[in-house]
Formats: sequence, C-alpha cells, structure tokens
Amino acid sequence: MTAVSAPTEIIPAVHARLPTLTGMRFLAALLVFVFHAATVFDYPDGETAADVGWLTGKLAFLGVSFFFVLSGFVLTWSVRSGDTAARFWRRRACKIYPNHLVTFLLAVALLLALHKPVTGWWQNLLLIHAWFPDQAIFNSANVVSWSLACEAVFYLLFPLLHRWLVRIPCSTLWWWACGSVVAVLCMPLLAQALVPATGGDPTQPGSSLSQVWFLYIFPPVCLLQFVLGMVMARIVLSGRWIGLPLPLAAVLLLGGYALALVVPYNFGVNATTIVPVALVIAAGAVADVRGTATLLRGRVAVWLGEVSFAFYLVHYLVLLHGRELAGIQGSGDVVVELAVLTGAMALSLCLAWLLYVGVERPFMRRWSRPRGSARPPQRRRQPARPPQRQRGPVTGRQHGGRVARGDAVLPQHGGQVASGPRPRERRW
Repeated sequence: MTAVSAPTEIIPAVHARLPTLTGMRFLAALLVFVFHAATVFDYPDGETAADVGWLTGKLAFLGVSFFFVLSGFVLTWSVRSGDTAARFWRRRACKIYPNHLVTFLLAVALLLALHKPVTGWWQNLLLIHAWFPDQAIFNSANVVSWSLACEAVFYLLFPLLHRWLVRIPCSTLWWWACGSVVAVLCMPLLAQALVPATGGDPTQPGSSLSQVWFLYIFPPVCLLQFVLGMVMARIVLSGRWIGLPLPLAAVLLLGGYALALVVPYNFGVNATTIVPVALVIAAGAVADVRGTATLLRGRVAVWLGEVSFAFYLVHYLVLLHGRELAGIQGSGDVVVELAVLTGAMALSLCLAWLLYVGVERPFMRRWSRPRGSARPPQRRRQPARPPQRQRGPVTGRQHGGRVARGDAVLPQHGGQVASGPRPRERRW
C-alpha cells in the first residue's frame, strides 16, 4: 500500500477516554453469561427448553464477536506515541495471562475435585488450544479461555497490522472496512466447502461442531473481526465517520441478531451481526468524544466494564460447577431456577471483583512497564481563556479542551483551535 501523501486530521485519542465502550464490554460478557445460563437451566418441559435454546442460541457468538471487534478498535484508538512492540506485548501479557493462569488453575482444581477428566491442559495453559479442532482441547479446563488464544494472536500481529493500517489512504478506509465485512461474510461458504460437517447440536438444525470451530474459534478467521475493528477506529480517528447515532446503531444490532435466528446456522454465527457490531462500537466512541450522554457512561456501568474480563473468565466455572459443589439439584421450577441463576450471577461478579483487584490490576500496575520507566510527564493546566469565534459550523460539545467539528475533534488551547501542522498518526 502507498503511504498517506499528507498528514490527516485525527482525534487526539490519548486524551479521549471511552467510558461507553467500557460499559459495552460488560454487556458483551453478559450475552455470553445468558447463553451459558440457558444451557444449564433446568426447564419444566422440553418445549420450553427448545424455545429458550433457539432464542439464546446465538448470544455467545454475538458477545465474542463484539469482543474481537472492540479489541481491534480500542487498541488502535489507544496506540501510544513512541511505543515499541516489546512494550505493547508486555502490557497485553500482563493484562490477560495472570487472570488466565489463576482461572486455569481453579478450573483444573474443580475438575479434579469433581472427579472429571482434565484434557488439553498444556495447550490451554500455553493459549494455543483454539488452533485445535478437537473439542476436548479447545474447550478444555476453563471453557471460555479459547478466546484468549485468539486474542494472543491478535496482540502478536497488532504492531505489524498497525504499520499497514496507517499507510492506507484515508479516502479508501471505508472500502477496506467493506472488504473486511465481505471476508467475514464469505467464511460460512468457505466452511461449507472446505470443512467436513461433523458433530453438531441436535437442538440447533444445521449446526456442525467442526464448522462452528472454523467460523467461531479458529484464530485466522477471528482475526478478520479484529482487523475490522482496527479499520473502524481509524475511520473515526480520521474524521470519516458517517454520523450514525448510537441508538440507531443499537436498533440495527437487534435486527442483525433477529436475522441470525432465521438464516442458515453457519451464517448466524456472525455474518448477520458483524456490520451492526462495528457500527455500534464506532458510534459509541464518537458519542464519548463528543460528550454525548449515554446509558453506559455512569459509574456502575464503567465499573462493570472494568471487571468484565474477569467476569467473563469466572462465570462459566460458577455456572458449570457451582450447582454441583453446592449440592443443588435441578428442580424444574422456573422461580427456583431463576433464583439459582441470580445467585450465580452475584457470585460471578464477586469473584470477578476479587480477580480484578487481587490479580489483574496489581499485575498491570507492577509489571506492565519495565523497571525504571517513568510515566510521561503530565501537562500543567493553563488558565482557561474565553473561546474565540470558530469559522464554519461546529457541532457537538466542548470537552476536555477539545471541540467537535463535524465528525472530527480538534485540539484546543485556551479555546482556540490549534494552528500549525496537523498531528501525524502514530506509527510503530
């Protein structure tokens, strides 16, 4: 690809926090929780089980797809000036591996205590288990940790992908986004053509375990969603967002999920939701940059988002083994079962908080930076001056010394738009 011929006007991402996207992380984790809760619920009859299974059967696909796109978006948004690949990899390892190690050991201990087989343990421990199409391996130990094996691949490739991304001319970014979407849409066809259909869920007509592994778990296929998130971040950073409001994007996402329930199974994995997922994430970021009020900017939503990674890792251990450890028998009573799930939800949140404050946050603070590295010096605040009149229409709200103009946000100094050369996009 040719390099950008001229610097592009970008949002100063390091100064723009994204609390709405933080809140969205918990909603994505909650979708996975609801999916797994539906699989362990003791239903009063088979018809109810089938109906609930049909309605919730694609929620995990949606939640994990959201995580992958969001990961690409946020990492691109928060690239640090002068960063190195080694420092980036160190931070990401400190973010995911301590939590993974703790929950892996907990999962193995629970399996041994309940006299259940421990399979694929070394692949799981090394975060390579998503590469194996054997369910005994990719669903080993802590079942949900296969997504971390995908994230590890994303992190490994991110410095190289980002160098490629910033060389794409801004005028073609939407074409690259469309290309990423088309690639995702082609994967179900590729799975049907190349992957023999084996296994499957008898309650989900058309499902195939081998093909779902290819579409949902296989890291190179999941990488397409991560790349789409990266491209969407640069679209927003370069001021080329289409202006779609977050509520409308959310409605499109609901429509995409409804469509996923009626299309052939493989196309419902993520083909019908990939576009609205990307739009929701970008719209949420723009809302935060402009200071637009959203339901996910509050303290509770942000706190839930902060513990969402830990919640994601512990919730299935609670759902899968908690009832058995507590000696709670299936009752078939809806009220009792809902009470059990409510307790599982509360316990998962408590364990997530303990994991977050006891493992994740301390490791990030202590080990994510090399010894002796100092935090970048913070600017001293300048006395505010009355804003000068801006030329042209200005939309959005002032926030943090910036003012939204159209779909871009320009840095301000004392209310005056900064003059001089436009900032260049950060490169590795």
